Amino acid sequence: MPPVISTPLAVLASGVMLAFVAAGTGAIMLQQGSSFSHPRRVGGPFTLADLDGKPVTEADLKGKPTALFFGFTRCPEVCPTTLTTLSGALERMGKDGDRLNVVFVTLDPARDTPDTLRDYLTAFDPRIRALVGTPEEAARMADLYHVHVRRIPTRDGDYTLEHTAAVELFDRDGKVVGEIGYNEEAKIALAKLITLAFPGQCHPGGGVSLWDGAADGTCKAS
Repeated sequence: MPPVISTPLAVLASGVMLAFVAAGTGAIMLQQGSSFSHPRRVGGPFTLADLDGKPVTEADLKGKPTALFFGFTRCPEVCPTTLTTLSGALERMGKDGDRLNVVFVTLDPARDTPDTLRDYLTAFDPRIRALVGTPEEAARMADLYHVHVRRIPTRDGDYTLEHTAAVELFDRDGKVVGEIGYNEEAKIALAKLITLAFPGQCHPGGGVSLWDGAADGTCKAS
């Protein structure tokens, strides 16, 4: 099944009335009458665990800007594509990438065990951290962070997941400030991560809108 890519076209096609947080591709949005428990706020308190079983909460992500992506290891295209894009950007950023939290939250904890996630992430930049919880904890966090997820049965009796495909961007205080859309150009994704890592600065390669990737009028993006 294709991912849920929350562009205006995709959401309007489902008949949902919406109001955008900011101009851009609009994957992080305020939805009137949506199923989210708090449709006018993105983020909130959660408790998951890292791959060593250490509890991780929203407080642990504060102090650094965060790029947050939800997915699952059996995802055939969206997740490996997105994680490859993030890995490539982190590699190009070098030590500057250490200024960011880059987090992958599994939406499929029933199959994505810590060992499964550990093996999966060996293909990507080691600074990408995975978090896992119970099915209930994962569902609650997805709700808090406005991530649509739907279980789809497959013909062989198994299942796959349909889910929001954007990478959510948060400042060091945990406020949503932008997104990286699915299949966004690698150079734009890189520019957004550099801008996120150096807020308020015209850092080389950055200086762009974290929503639509447009260059800041006072900075030159590369």
